[in-house]
This record gives sequence, structure tokens and C-alpha cells, in this order.
Amino acid sequence: MMRRTLAIAFALVLLLAAGCGKASKKNTSKTTSTAAATTTTTSTAAQAPSGGSGCSTAKPKNKGAQHLSKPTTLLPRDKPVTLVLQTNCGEIDIALDVKRAPRTASSVAYLARKGFYDGLSFHRIAKLPTGTDFVIQGGDPTGTGNGGPGYSVHERAPANLQYTRGVVAMAKTEIEPSGTSGSQFFIVTAQDAGLPADYALLGKVSKGDDVVSKIAAQPTDASEHPTHPVVIAKATIRNG
Repeated sequence: MMRRTLAIAFALVLLLAAGCGKASKKNTSKTTSTAAATTTTTSTAAQAPSGGSGCSTAKPKNKGAQHLSKPTTLLPRDKPVTLVLQTNCGEIDIALDVKRAPRTASSVAYLARKGFYDGLSFHRIAKLPTGTDFVIQGGDPTGTGNGGPGYSVHERAPANLQYTRGVVAMAKTEIEPSGTSGSQFFIVTAQDAGLPADYALLGKVSKGDDVVSKIAAQPTDASEHPTHPVVIAKATIRNG
């Protein structure tokens, strides 16, 4: 499986940046470049001895390849559902958009209830070529950018969706159809990521924007892996 980075869409961002006279940057986003697609090794972050700025020390779990069955039921559309991520940098609450993305929201809720996300990392902290925030990405059981739950969900994003700060969507490879998702998700940290509506909507951050900022500010290596692990200790679903 190719690395789930924002590569094709990120290429569009690079073109926009080049038009502003900014020197190009190696594309390692969830839109995919060759360099991103061939990256399969885990960052040395897992061996880091201490936490990053404002985050406690934690070590992610490499759960390896997963082969889960695809969920067969959907969440009720008339009840609010929140994905709560307890991380070593603080709590992030994501209001799942069950009305506009019922299949995607139901799949992620299913995975959270199975403990799939517990111990996984935010393996990617990406910046735009200008150096400003772009996205933070997590949910890979291998920590490499290549993993998933063993199944895919297909649900196109709303045509008018804008990937603005706090929007949470699902990562896919550049060869997968629009709206394909597995377990990897990204939180937009740019004011507007400028992405096309190719990435399945999950929801929006409803609490913990300061934690998102804290994660986005963590130092990274050349492959956009945080040099100090950012770990989801526990993911739970809250109804109501």
C-alpha cells in the first residue's frame, strides 16, 4: 500500500506557493510525491527519551498490519456523537458529522470502540512551503503512513467542503478514488488548506484547539515525523 499522505492535493499547494515566489519543498504530504510514497521506515521518534514542548513523554504502539471486518451499521443521524482523543499533549474532541458523512463517522466510531486508536500516534506534522501550519495526521496502526484497518469506506466529501482550520477529514493515497478512507485522519491546522474536496469528511474539532496548536508546534524530522512522539493514549466515543 502506498503511503497515505496528502500528495496530489499538496502538489496543488506547491504550485500556488511557487506562484508566490517561494522555493519548492520536498512533498511529503497526504497528497503523494514519489519520496512520500516510498517512505516506509518508522521515525526515530519512538526512541525519543523525553516529551516535546508542553507534552508528556509517551511511546506509541506499533500494532502492525490489521485485518478488521468492515462495520455494517450506521450511527443514528439525529444524535450528536463526539470522538474524544486523550493524547499526551492534552484532549481533543471531534464532533463527528454524522449527517453529512454517516459512513465515515460510523467507521471511525466503530474503530474507536474497538480500541483501534489506543496507543497510536500522530505520525505526521506537516507545514506549507511558507512554513505555516498545514495538517497533523494520525490513526496509522504501523506508524509509517502506510497502515489502515484492513478495509476501506467510500463516501465523497460534500462538494462545497472547505478544509479550514479544525476540519477533520480522512487521508487517502493519490491513486484511491475521492472519498476513500481507512483509519488515518488529519486535522487541518492551516486557516485554509486549499485542498480539493477529495478527502472524506469526518467532523470538526469542538474542543482542544489549543492542543491541536501544541501538536502542530512540535519539532519534526525531514520526513515530517515528530521528533518526540505524540500519542493517542485513549480514543472514546461520547454520545449526546
